[in-house]
Amino acid sequence: MLPIIKSPGKKKIFFIFIIALISCRVSVAQDYRYGIYAAPAISWFKTDVDNVNNKGARTGFLFSISAERHLTDNWHFSSGLAFTAASGRLVNSDASFFRFPEYTATIAAGEPLIYRLQYISMPVGIKIKTSEKGYFTYFAEFGLDPKIVINGRVDIPSNDIKGKFAMNEIRRFNAGYHLTAGAEYSIDGNTSLILGLGYETNIFDITKDFESQGTDRTIHKLLKFIFGLNF
Repeated sequence: MLPIIKSPGKKKIFFIFIIALISCRVSVAQDYRYGIYAAPAISWFKTDVDNVNNKGARTGFLFSISAERHLTDNWHFSSGLAFTAASGRLVNSDASFFRFPEYTATIAAGEPLIYRLQYISMPVGIKIKTSEKGYFTYFAEFGLDPKIVINGRVDIPSNDIKGKFAMNEIRRFNAGYHLTAGAEYSIDGNTSLILGLGYETNIFDITKDFESQGTDRTIHKLLKFIFGLNF
């Protein structure tokens, strides 16, 4: 019987984020604001070869906390911690192989390979904000996202494989960048509701290349719909 490898529980990850947020709040000066955000997302892959292509977008989810430091009237520095659960579907026009720890699976030409990935990232960025008008403040942010894949699994429907651990085919360390824009609505003093739209992309290949598979570059991208609270 193959060993069962459990992924990190979502409740455990949530509590880790809350503890980290509380620790940050009690340990830094008053010129910081803090935030907690949830973001449903759609994600997809982009490749640099003709025979391997993305097939459709897939749903995902992000949860993050942030600390935002005031620099000038309109400029702020932000940093935080984020958990991302996202996936993507690739189709190879040629027959291909996928290496598991126990064996190598053959995937027929044209059959999909679905990656299910979980990341922990530490985004840092520069945010510009407008002055508040009628309870509303508008913002835009650009930043970098060092990240690590904490869990990677695949589905190969044609081989009846679902949710199989596959970190030996996935690069654990990566980095990316993000662009976000949105609005804050002030509800009480320093507390505001957040609504925004964000785009993220990895910079480096998410998949490992073995000799039998050829060389390609697969980039994970996502579009997120941000709901949150700043305080």
